[in-house]
Amino acid sequence: MEFTNNFVQEAITREFPDSVLNISESYGMLTLEIKKEDLKKVVHHMKDSSLNFFFLTDVCGIHHPEMPEKELGVIYHLHNLVENRRVRLKTFMPRENAEVDTLTDLYAGANWMERETFDFYGIKFKGHPDLRVILNDPELGYHPMLKEYRLEDGTRMDKDDTMFGR
Repeated sequence: MEFTNNFVQEAITREFPDSVLNISESYGMLTLEIKKEDLKKVVHHMKDSSLNFFFLTDVCGIHHPEMPEKELGVIYHLHNLVENRRVRLKTFMPRENAEVDTLTDLYAGANWMERETFDFYGIKFKGHPDLRVILNDPELGYHPMLKEYRLEDGTRMDKDDTMFGR
């Protein structure tokens, strides 16, 4: 059988029918929105089954302040190097419960990327071996990628946030 996005989608939805909340495909990349509490078991299956998504390309955060139930999210890009197939997984959570299981025990490369996501978005990774600020000043006191901070100096008259899509 050909290793297509439909094949991967069917394999995941068959194994975890209640875990997949939304499915889309943009620019040829399959995107699955997964329940936060089921994310780790889905990723573990994708890595250790015949799907062979054994390379974690990226972990990053996202902030949607206009959606309180899905205000913060974590996006994972997995890659099957043999079939050269990529999959994007997303999980969302309210800001007051911004925590998801770490993937450092599945992918060693998740360590730095999860720390960066924590640093910039404040999302905690439960079970992470050393979750701390790495790129910002530890005394900063806030997470700079959240969309609640001005992008430009408020005293400047020649620029404003609308130039940056806000």
